[in-house]
This record gives sequence, structure tokens and C-alpha cells, in this order.
Amino acid sequence: VQLVESGGGLVQAGGSLRLSCAASGFGFNSYAMSWYRQAPGKERELVAAITSVGGSTNYADSVKGRFTISRDNAKNTVYLQMNSLKPEDTAVYYCGAFVALRWSWGQGTQVTVSS
Repeated sequence: VQLVESGGGLVQAGGSLRLSCAASGFGFNSYAMSWYRQAPGKERELVAAITSVGGSTNYADSVKGRFTISRDNAKNTVYLQMNSLKPEDTAVYYCGAFVALRWSWGQGTQVTVSS
């Protein structure tokens, strides 16, 4: 399993970013995908998740209405569109997949939101 995130960066509060996660090494179309984040000194937390065919999504309460998770199974890629960003969204964002009874993670991409 290989997951490679991209799209992070520095943005002002109220701005937007779109994260991408390119997946390989497993049957992407058959697995739910998730975005997690970890801020300094805090535990990793679920941000959003999407089912294998994209028919169902769920979000952390803190991002509902601002973030949108989506996937393109033809491209083996999952996205996280982040709008109305807040300083408290600052974290390393990780793409995750639960494959073969274990979690696999990408290297993470830093998102920093300035006030």
C-alpha cells in the first residue's frame, strides 16, 4: 500500500486548499478512504471518510459544511476540498486506508492557516 498526499501549504484564514492522495498497491476501488489530521501536541483525529464507491461520506463536526471529501476511482485518488479555513485547522493531514486488517498512512502534508 502506498499513499502520497499533496496540496498542503500556507493560507490565510478564510482561504481554501485542496488536498490530493494518490493511492497504489491495493484495490483502491474496493476500500473506503479517510483523511485524518494531527496538530502539534494532539492526537490524530478523523476529518472525513468516504466509502469505496463514494456513495456515503462522514465528517468531523468541526469541519462539516466547510470540507468535502471525494474520490476518483479511475485515477486512484481521493481529495479533500477545504474551504473557509480557520487557524485551528492547522495540522499535518494524512490520507489513510484500512487494508489487510491494518491502517496504512501517507507521509502527510502540512496545512498552516494564518489568522
